[in-house]
Amino acid sequence: MKENWVVAAKRADFNAIAQQFHIDPVIARLIRNRDVIGNAAIDKYLNGTEADLYDPALLKDLPEAVGFLTGAVREGRKIRIIGDYDIDGVMASYILLRGLSRLGADVDVRIPERIRDGYGLNARLVECAHRDGREILVTCDNGIAAAAELELAYEYGMQAIVTDHHEVPKITDADGTEKMQLPRAEAVIDPKRTDCSYPYPGLCGAAVAWKLITGLYRRAGIPEAEAMAFLEYAAFATIGDVMDLTDENRIIVREGLKRLRRTENPGLAELIRQNKIEPSAIDVYHVGFVLGPCLNASGRLDTAGHALELLTAEDETEASRLAGDLIALNASRKSMTVQSEENALQLIRETGLDQDRVMVVYLPDCHESLAGIVAGRIREQYHRPVFVLTQAADGVKGSGRSIDAYDMYAGVCTCSELLTKFGGHRLAAGLSLDEDQVEAFRRQINRSCQLTEEDLIPKTVIDVPMPVSYVTAKLVEQIDYLRPFGKGNSKPVFADRDLQVVQPRIFGKSGNVVKCRLKNPAGLTIDAVYFGEGARFVSDTDGAHIDVIYYPGIDTFRGRNTLQVTITNYRRRTL
Repeated sequence: MKENWVVAAKRADFNAIAQQFHIDPVIARLIRNRDVIGNAAIDKYLNGTEADLYDPALLKDLPEAVGFLTGAVREGRKIRIIGDYDIDGVMASYILLRGLSRLGADVDVRIPERIRDGYGLNARLVECAHRDGREILVTCDNGIAAAAELELAYEYGMQAIVTDHHEVPKITDADGTEKMQLPRAEAVIDPKRTDCSYPYPGLCGAAVAWKLITGLYRRAGIPEAEAMAFLEYAAFATIGDVMDLTDENRIIVREGLKRLRRTENPGLAELIRQNKIEPSAIDVYHVGFVLGPCLNASGRLDTAGHALELLTAEDETEASRLAGDLIALNASRKSMTVQSEENALQLIRETGLDQDRVMVVYLPDCHESLAGIVAGRIREQYHRPVFVLTQAADGVKGSGRSIDAYDMYAGVCTCSELLTKFGGHRLAAGLSLDEDQVEAFRRQINRSCQLTEEDLIPKTVIDVPMPVSYVTAKLVEQIDYLRPFGKGNSKPVFADRDLQVVQPRIFGKSGNVVKCRLKNPAGLTIDAVYFGEGARFVSDTDGAHIDVIYYPGIDTFRGRNTLQVTITNYRRRTL
């Protein structure tokens, strides 16, 4: 696939920044490329600690929630937490459950089932809480859009506290003024409220729940250290919910990972062990692509209650059984995902769907919880917006994943008359429709699409065009200052040109690893590794001069450290 390479052109006095913070000018440039500007922001980015976390009391309605729940616990009122079935919702539920239990609350949890209940609070869950004699609902990672459901709760005589992080619904008055539509509750804590003065609106649901527990602990005189013990769960959720790793989230994740590496939670410790991860090495990757999917698998294929059970496991035997069950469930999820992806690619090839600018792939037999994952994988292969639709009990459901150039939610809105339900944002959407409207939806969303051919060409933004000869052990060490990498704080991208591949050797059972050396025009060389189709890489680069995108590192083998670059992309030069 053709790809455009462009160089980030953000400007600053990199030498002055380097001198101020005792870093290489290359590191200064990388920091500027992540839109960290000004000495205070740079210092916090490089050196921020738990002491730099924002005061929970700055969240709108949090003091009111603390006062209300403190009284409710003292009076012995029965509290029910309503969470969500993804990582963020499960971690938020756990934080609230453990925190309120520590305060002596009569508290339990219910997590909606994806297929039966759908997302968030619904009438069935409200009615169930009423039948069970629960007096107070506390939502987490949901609730901000549950106005009707919370009104029903109040009709039953219950009260509510909402903790959420999603966008606040808005309504437009007769005079055209837009205002928030807040649900009925004793307190609504959401950093995205327009009247909230909290300095950072990008928290995940678990982090909001943790802020509430921190406020409650302070009110109760419980040591701050006990509240900080929840930081690993907030970090896990921040990564799992793919939040921007900027500002406060960067500190939450960086400090939370330190705690996760030495976790005392039996369930998490066993999940780490059974996944054969060295605890001291745990990073964003392991949470996002190994541990997190195990927790998410329960919510996708069964019930997220199993993930919560793992977190609340009291001993190693119980934790071992639950971790094994989740790992097995995730293996099934992966197998089902691969099969659905293969079916989708075959359908695309056979029907020419890849000629559409917006791909709509109808897979009736795909599990509806996997539609978004499959859509994301197809988007990566074809670099265009993708919807995967599946057959559901009440018609057809689907999930979409987009590219930066396409506002998916706006696109779906142009087809609203064909849909029974829809929602989402710029890069992702969900929808429901009748089966006989699938083809009409495909045609309509493509008719309204304004994407150009240029938009459909992938683009790689290069942080620094840097000769591989500039790579040193000290520079590699300083690049680690920028961790943790993730959304909003991407791994640096370097590039060099006019290089030759020498001494290539193919490794791996499927020939997907190439070790070689890269030589520049001056004859200087550096070790390199490439992961991909080994035979094709060797053929493409044989006798050619190439440009490469790479990432520098240290290869450790038998106690010996060697500078090495990982080639992530390459192209032959036109001489």
